[in-house]
Amino acid sequence: MELRIENLSKVYPNGVRALDNVSLTIPRGLFGLLGPNGAGKSTLMRILATLQEADSGSVTLENLDVLHQKEEVRKILGYLPQDFGVYPKISALDMLDHLALLKGFVRAGERRQLVDALLQRVNLWDVRKKALTGFSGGMRQRFGIAQALIGDPTLLIVDEPTAGLDPSERNRFYNLLSEVGENVVVILSTHIVQDVMELCTNTAIIDRGRVMFSGAPEIAIRELDGKIWQRAIAKSELPDYEKRFKVISNKLVAGRPQIHIYSDIPPEDGFRAAIPDLEDVFFSRVGQEGQAQ
Repeated sequence: MELRIENLSKVYPNGVRALDNVSLTIPRGLFGLLGPNGAGKSTLMRILATLQEADSGSVTLENLDVLHQKEEVRKILGYLPQDFGVYPKISALDMLDHLALLKGFVRAGERRQLVDALLQRVNLWDVRKKALTGFSGGMRQRFGIAQALIGDPTLLIVDEPTAGLDPSERNRFYNLLSEVGENVVVILSTHIVQDVMELCTNTAIIDRGRVMFSGAPEIAIRELDGKIWQRAIAKSELPDYEKRFKVISNKLVAGRPQIHIYSDIPPEDGFRAAIPDLEDVFFSRVGQEGQAQ
């Protein structure tokens, strides 16, 4: 099973080109869609989730035309948007039961069995009668995955799932997504490089609506061997280095900027070769406005 996206484009009425001839082949398993805020990731996710129209292009999942057979797609789709609303005073048990009913599970016994199994799967069984308003961010995200898994979807779309989660909750979420991704197509859209590094065997980098890379992360990392150099500098020196070199990222280490530059040849004295990683791939391929400071 694979999801095939071909020449997908979307331009908003204000002239913003959110997607510019995007083509991707997404196999079964966890696929990371990586890009800075405003890159077009959420637009792509909404189109795949049948919530928004594309201007042109095609999307197929096996024999389904995703852009035109929306009702059929929704039967096999699970979707966890970046922000999802719930009735805050309702318990997790009752809310999940209601959502399962809306999904078409009309037989009470079958629905209760499904809901109980999902709550146990996402480790919310012990708090199943607690109101959702009292859930932590990580608990809410686990509930979001539970509702997305109703009906055993073959396509699961997860948009910015770990934003705002503490490290322990992120790890729990990683483990849950890894388990789910063994049997279905899971698209993880995020601007957090670590999410993709730890979870995904295949990834795409998108920036300003265009695909900058698609494939196994290690391939892109290998292409940077011998081309990433690092150096600690004073804060006042940063503007000068940005003028003279292709500075792809900088971060503070012990109060001083640690810069990474891209260069095919060794730069001036003081730089040392860095072992590239997916962050270097990301920052070397996105626009300047996508770089993290």
